[in-house]
Amino acid sequence: MKTTNPKVEALLSKTEWQEERKKLRAMLLECGLSEDVKWGKLCYSFQGSNVAIIFAMKAYCALGFFKGSLLKDPEGILVAPGEHSQAMRQVRFTHAQEIDALESTLKAYLHEAIEVEKAGLTVEFKEKHELEYPEEFQVALDGNAALKAAFEALTPGRQRGYILHFSGAKQSSTRTSRIEKCVPNILAGKG
Repeated sequence: MKTTNPKVEALLSKTEWQEERKKLRAMLLECGLSEDVKWGKLCYSFQGSNVAIIFAMKAYCALGFFKGSLLKDPEGILVAPGEHSQAMRQVRFTHAQEIDALESTLKAYLHEAIEVEKAGLTVEFKEKHELEYPEEFQVALDGNAALKAAFEALTPGRQRGYILHFSGAKQSSTRTSRIEKCVPNILAGKG
Protein backbone atom coordinates (compact mmCIF):
# COMPACT_ATOMS: atom_id res chain seq x y z
CA MET A 1 0.00 0.00 0.00
CA LYS A 2 1.85 3.09 -1.26
CA THR A 3 1.19 6.67 -0.24
CA THR A 4 2.31 9.98 -1.66
CA ASN A 5 2.67 11.59 1.75
CA PRO A 6 6.41 11.65 2.60
CA LYS A 7 5.67 11.97 6.33
CA VAL A 8 3.62 8.78 6.26
CA GLU A 9 6.30 7.00 4.23
CA ALA A 10 8.96 8.07 6.75
CA LEU A 11 7.00 6.59 9.66
CA LEU A 12 6.24 3.38 7.79
CA SER A 13 9.92 2.92 6.93
CA LYS A 14 11.01 2.91 10.58
CA THR A 15 12.11 -0.56 11.63
CA GLU A 16 10.58 -0.60 15.12
CA TRP A 17 7.01 -1.88 15.04
CA GLN A 18 7.01 -1.73 11.23
CA GLU A 19 4.87 -4.84 10.65
CA GLU A 20 2.41 -3.80 13.38
CA ARG A 21 2.07 -0.26 11.97
CA LYS A 22 1.42 -1.59 8.48
CA LYS A 23 -1.24 -4.04 9.68
CA LEU A 24 -3.02 -1.36 11.72
CA ARG A 25 -2.71 1.17 8.90
CA ALA A 26 -4.32 -1.21 6.38
CA MET A 27 -7.20 -1.82 8.79
CA LEU A 28 -7.75 1.90 9.42
CA LEU A 29 -7.71 2.76 5.74
CA GLU A 30 -10.07 -0.15 5.02
CA CYS A 31 -12.55 1.48 7.40
CA GLY A 32 -12.57 4.60 5.18
CA LEU A 33 -10.59 6.90 7.45
CA SER A 34 -8.34 9.69 6.14
CA GLU A 35 -4.63 9.43 6.94
CA ASP A 36 -2.19 12.12 8.06
CA VAL A 37 0.76 12.59 10.40
CA LYS A 38 0.02 14.55 13.57
CA TRP A 39 2.19 14.81 16.66
CA GLY A 40 4.73 12.65 14.84
CA LYS A 41 2.32 9.70 14.64
CA LEU A 42 0.03 8.16 12.03
CA CYS A 43 -3.36 9.75 12.66
CA TYR A 44 -6.72 8.80 11.15
CA SER A 45 -9.81 10.97 10.90
CA PHE A 46 -13.40 10.90 9.74
CA GLN A 47 -14.68 14.06 8.06
CA GLY A 48 -11.96 16.13 9.73
CA SER A 49 -12.41 14.70 13.24
CA ASN A 50 -9.61 12.63 14.75
CA VAL A 51 -10.73 9.05 15.36
CA ALA A 52 -7.62 6.90 15.85
CA ILE A 53 -3.85 7.11 16.09
CA ILE A 54 -1.03 4.58 15.96
CA PHE A 55 1.51 4.80 18.79
CA ALA A 56 4.93 3.16 18.49
CA MET A 57 6.39 3.04 21.98
CA LYS A 58 9.47 1.20 23.25
CA ALA A 59 7.61 -1.69 24.88
CA TYR A 60 4.53 -1.84 22.64
CA CYS A 61 2.69 -0.59 19.59
CA ALA A 62 -0.81 0.75 20.23
CA LEU A 63 -3.96 1.72 18.42
CA GLY A 64 -5.41 4.73 20.22
CA PHE A 65 -9.00 5.95 20.06
CA PHE A 66 -9.37 9.69 20.69
CA LYS A 67 -12.84 9.22 22.22
CA GLY A 68 -12.16 5.73 23.50
CA SER A 69 -13.82 6.42 26.83
CA LEU A 70 -17.13 6.55 24.92
CA LEU A 71 -16.65 3.09 23.37
CA LYS A 72 -18.43 0.11 24.91
CA ASP A 73 -15.34 -2.20 25.07
CA PRO A 74 -17.13 -5.55 25.55
CA GLU A 75 -13.81 -7.38 25.16
CA GLY A 76 -12.12 -5.32 27.91
CA ILE A 77 -9.08 -4.53 25.75
CA LEU A 78 -9.03 -0.73 26.01
CA VAL A 79 -6.67 0.91 28.50
CA ALA A 80 -6.08 4.52 29.42
CA PRO A 81 -2.60 5.62 28.34
CA GLY A 82 -2.03 7.42 31.63
CA GLU A 83 -3.66 7.84 35.01
CA HIS A 84 -5.03 11.28 34.08
CA SER A 85 -6.35 10.35 30.63
CA GLN A 86 -9.98 11.34 30.27
CA ALA A 87 -10.85 10.53 26.66
CA MET A 88 -8.07 8.52 24.98
CA ARG A 89 -8.08 4.74 25.21
CA GLN A 90 -5.72 2.36 23.46
CA VAL A 91 -5.20 -1.28 22.61
CA ARG A 92 -1.58 -2.37 23.07
CA PHE A 93 0.30 -4.96 21.05
CA THR A 94 3.71 -6.58 21.41
CA HIS A 95 3.43 -8.85 18.34
CA ALA A 96 1.77 -8.55 14.93
CA GLN A 97 -0.03 -11.83 15.61
CA GLU A 98 -2.03 -10.11 18.36
CA ILE A 99 -3.39 -7.68 15.76
CA ASP A 100 -4.36 -10.58 13.52
CA ALA A 101 -6.11 -12.33 16.41
CA LEU A 102 -8.11 -9.19 17.27
CA GLU A 103 -8.81 -8.03 13.71
CA SER A 104 -12.61 -8.43 13.78
CA THR A 105 -12.83 -6.88 17.25
CA LEU A 106 -10.62 -3.94 16.25
CA LYS A 107 -12.72 -3.32 13.15
CA ALA A 108 -15.88 -3.35 15.28
CA TYR A 109 -14.31 -0.83 17.67
CA LEU A 110 -13.25 1.34 14.71
CA HIS A 111 -16.76 1.31 13.26
CA GLU A 112 -18.15 2.23 16.68
CA ALA A 113 -15.63 5.09 16.93
CA ILE A 114 -16.75 6.36 13.52
CA GLU A 115 -20.39 6.18 14.68
CA VAL A 116 -19.42 8.22 17.76
CA GLU A 117 -18.14 10.93 15.38
CA LYS A 118 -21.21 10.72 13.13
CA ALA A 119 -23.43 11.16 16.20
CA GLY A 120 -21.39 14.17 17.34
CA LEU A 121 -20.80 12.68 20.79
CA THR A 122 -18.29 14.43 23.04
CA VAL A 123 -16.35 13.42 26.12
CA GLU A 124 -17.31 15.22 29.32
CA PHE A 125 -13.98 16.57 30.55
CA LYS A 126 -13.34 17.64 34.09
CA GLU A 127 -13.40 21.40 34.13
CA LYS A 128 -10.17 23.25 34.74
CA HIS A 129 -11.67 24.85 37.85
CA GLU A 130 -11.94 21.37 39.35
CA LEU A 131 -8.15 21.18 39.34
CA GLU A 132 -6.44 22.31 42.48
CA TYR A 133 -3.63 24.73 41.77
CA PRO A 134 -0.61 24.13 43.98
CA GLU A 135 -0.06 27.01 46.37
CA GLU A 136 3.34 27.77 44.82
CA PHE A 137 1.81 28.19 41.37
CA GLN A 138 -1.07 30.32 42.65
CA VAL A 139 1.49 32.64 44.28
CA ALA A 140 3.41 32.83 40.98
CA LEU A 141 0.21 33.66 39.07
CA ASP A 142 -0.84 36.30 41.62
CA GLY A 143 2.57 37.95 41.44
CA ASN A 144 2.96 37.99 37.65
CA ALA A 145 0.11 39.38 35.53
CA ALA A 146 1.82 38.35 32.27
CA LEU A 147 2.18 34.76 33.50
CA LYS A 148 -1.46 34.68 34.59
CA ALA A 149 -2.65 36.00 31.21
CA ALA A 150 -0.42 33.58 29.31
CA PHE A 151 -1.60 30.63 31.41
CA GLU A 152 -5.27 31.53 30.92
CA ALA A 153 -4.67 31.79 27.15
CA LEU A 154 -3.45 28.16 27.02
CA THR A 155 -5.82 25.41 25.94
CA PRO A 156 -7.56 23.61 28.82
CA GLY A 157 -5.50 20.50 28.07
CA ARG A 158 -2.22 22.38 28.36
CA GLN A 159 -3.36 24.07 31.57
CA ARG A 160 -4.30 20.69 32.98
CA GLY A 161 -0.95 19.24 31.94
CA TYR A 162 0.95 21.95 33.77
CA ILE A 163 -1.18 21.68 36.91
CA LEU A 164 -0.76 17.91 37.01
CA HIS A 165 3.00 18.27 36.45
CA PHE A 166 3.34 20.81 39.26
CA SER A 167 1.05 18.92 41.63
CA GLY A 168 2.89 15.66 41.05
CA ALA A 169 5.82 16.86 43.14
CA LYS A 170 5.66 15.95 46.83
CA GLN A 171 7.97 18.68 48.12
CA SER A 172 7.34 22.41 47.88
CA SER A 173 10.89 23.01 46.64
CA THR A 174 10.35 20.59 43.75
CA ARG A 175 7.03 22.21 42.84
CA THR A 176 8.71 25.63 42.86
CA SER A 177 11.55 24.35 40.70
CA ARG A 178 9.13 22.82 38.20
CA ILE A 179 7.15 26.05 38.03
CA GLU A 180 10.29 28.14 37.46
CA LYS A 181 11.41 25.82 34.64
CA CYS A 182 7.99 25.99 32.95
CA VAL A 183 7.39 29.74 33.15
CA PRO A 184 9.23 30.51 29.85
CA ASN A 185 7.17 27.86 28.03
CA ILE A 186 3.91 29.15 29.50
CA LEU A 187 4.81 32.71 28.47
CA ALA A 188 5.58 31.41 24.97
CA GLY A 189 2.20 29.67 24.81
CA LYS A 190 3.68 26.19 24.72
CA GLY A 191 2.47 23.04 26.44
